[in-house]
Amino acid sequence: MGDKPIWEQIGNGFVQHYYQHFDVDRSQLASLYTETSCLSWEGQQFQGKDAIVERITSLPFGKIQHIITAQDHQPTPDSCILSMVVGQLKVDDDPVMGFHQIFLLKNVDDAWVCTNDVFRLSLHNFG
Repeated sequence: MGDKPIWEQIGNGFVQHYYQHFDVDRSQLASLYTETSCLSWEGQQFQGKDAIVERITSLPFGKIQHIITAQDHQPTPDSCILSMVVGQLKVDDDPVMGFHQIFLLKNVDDAWVCTNDVFRLSLHNFG
C-alpha cells in the first residue's frame, strides 16, 4: 500500500471505513461529516451533520451490504481528495442494485471528513 500516492491511501481508507459503518450502524457515520457538509441522495439535498445522519438512518430497510467494485481518488488543488465509488448493494431481500457515490474529503483538525457526498442508484429505464 506504501507504493500508492497518499491521496489514494487516504481515499481507500475512508471508503472502507464509511461502508463498514454504513453496513453495521449508520448512526456511527456522524463523525465523518461537518455542520457544513452537503449530501445529495437520489436528488434530495441535505446539509449539516444532523440532517445527513437523519436521512441515512431513516432509510427504509433493516440490513444492507455494500460491495465495492471500483474506486478512484484524485487530489484537488485545495488539498482535498475527490473519491468516486462504484459498486453494488443488497438491502433486506431485494435484488442486488448498482450504485455510484462521490465523496469530497477534507482534512479538518487532523481528521479526514466528508464535505460533499453524492449518491445515486444505478437504475435505468430502457422502456
